[in-house]
Amino acid sequence: MALRTAKAVWNGDLRGGDGQMRFGGGAFEGAYSFESRFEEGEGTNPEELIAAAHAGCFSMAFSGALGGAGYDPERVSTEARVSLVKGDDGFFINRIQLVTQASVPGIDEAEFQEIAEAAKKGCPVSKALAGPEITVDATLL
Repeated sequence: MALRTAKAVWNGDLRGGDGQMRFGGGAFEGAYSFESRFEEGEGTNPEELIAAAHAGCFSMAFSGALGGAGYDPERVSTEARVSLVKGDDGFFINRIQLVTQASVPGIDEAEFQEIAEAAKKGCPVSKALAGPEITVDATLL
């Protein structure tokens, strides 16, 4: 079983503070702030990282599903668009749109769409975002 990690540190209060996020494997480290998350400021944000994870997972899942159906995909490119909105109870993600383009010789449109939908449902990140149990182990310092 694979276990993947990431770490985030936030310094200060919500509006004036700043933070750093880092992948456990070291492939990414980036700054984030209130402005980069809820406005249009410089830096990254958690939703952007969710989008990257979902786009990567879906592209691989779609390629695998196409191969399983007997096709040899040449390329699958996906952009995940994560919408963060403010509601009565605070901010929440209300929608993720996967926009994908693929070069797949010999497939017709109907089967392409059917396999794309199945890949969306089968992608581990899609499954995780559908409502897994989330636990917290909090330590007061």
